[in-house]
Amino acid sequence: EIILKIEELLEILRNPERLREVIREELEAIRDQYGEPRRTEISADYSNLSQEDLIPETDMVVTLSHEGYIKAQPLDDYQTQRRGGRGKSATSMKDNDFIDKLFVASSHDMCLFFTSRGRVYWRKVYQLPAASRGSKGRPIINVLPLQENERVNTTLAVRDFPDDQFVFFATRNGVVKKTALSAFSRPLASGIIAVDLRQDDYLVKVDITDGTKDVMLISADGQAMRFNENDVRAMGRTAAGVRGIRLKNAEDHVVALIVCDDDSQVLTATEMGNGKRTHITEYPCKGRGGQGVIDIKTEDRNGKVIGAVKVAEDADVMLITNGGTLVRTKVAEVREVSRNTYGVSLIRLTKGEKLVEIAAVPFTETDEEEPVEGNEPIDGDAGASAGANTQASEDTSEPPTSEGDDA
Repeated sequence: EIILKIEELLEILRNPERLREVIREELEAIRDQYGEPRRTEISADYSNLSQEDLIPETDMVVTLSHEGYIKAQPLDDYQTQRRGGRGKSATSMKDNDFIDKLFVASSHDMCLFFTSRGRVYWRKVYQLPAASRGSKGRPIINVLPLQENERVNTTLAVRDFPDDQFVFFATRNGVVKKTALSAFSRPLASGIIAVDLRQDDYLVKVDITDGTKDVMLISADGQAMRFNENDVRAMGRTAAGVRGIRLKNAEDHVVALIVCDDDSQVLTATEMGNGKRTHITEYPCKGRGGQGVIDIKTEDRNGKVIGAVKVAEDADVMLITNGGTLVRTKVAEVREVSRNTYGVSLIRLTKGEKLVEIAAVPFTETDEEEPVEGNEPIDGDAGASAGANTQASEDTSEPPTSEGDDA
């Protein structure tokens, strides 16, 4: 029996056809005993897979400090707080440094950095240094090839570069310019010229328009100038622009650019932590180049206007101080009033602290309010208990005066 078995095995080894037959029989037996449907997908080509495809798309908060430290962190790190809360630290700060710019964008958006010299640089949001809430981030000069004495003055997050959309510029001295968004669709490592600036001027903000919108400029002295963007013809990247608002004095300057929608509202904030929410229809549309109308009173109680954003009632806003403290609060908690008023308290500041930045945050249903220690009524919010969701607030609203209102 053993000899017969040896002869059979030798025959298998000598005959390739018989060897393949035995292998086939053994594999079929294994298949029948252990076989099951394949669980994985086999693909012959992954050459089109990029690094971006492996990165989850999430909302990120990007902050840039006055000294040039930048970082990105998830929006979920900040939970909603009630108006007037003290908030929590947004970042660790060096001496004499403070958060200068803040915006919310998707991790897959392209971030355009517009600088004091009128140049623009590109980076994907996921390419920005990720850091924790307590970290100060990385120096912007390690992220962008900035030239000597060049600093980032404004940013814009976009996804696509269609031909029928425009980038609208506003400078400190009230100059405006409109350029097709497609003119910025080809990034260069060294950056390109975005606007030709005078030596004593710098960019305040840029925004996206569709060519048919009204735009509004708001100055530090509380003036608002609304006009149709068709009053500004489309220009090339290297053009200087035209006058958008005539400032009242040499100390006044533009602090905000808003692209208007019929159903939108404007939330204006001042350096003393006060502000107000006003419907966009309260601002009349006038011809480009005038002084506009009064937006908010800027006496000692309020101080200068530090910014204004377009908001919806179901959205949130982020407020940040020169001490590095950030408060996220609901827009609905700021009562809607007319223009030419004092407004209400938006954030409670410590001695010597000032509000320096305001940014709108999209509403998400997963947001939850976080109790804040010491979030008691302030500035005449009579009848409200600590942490109560109340609309009562100090609002010395006055009807608009005719004298000095419309220029």
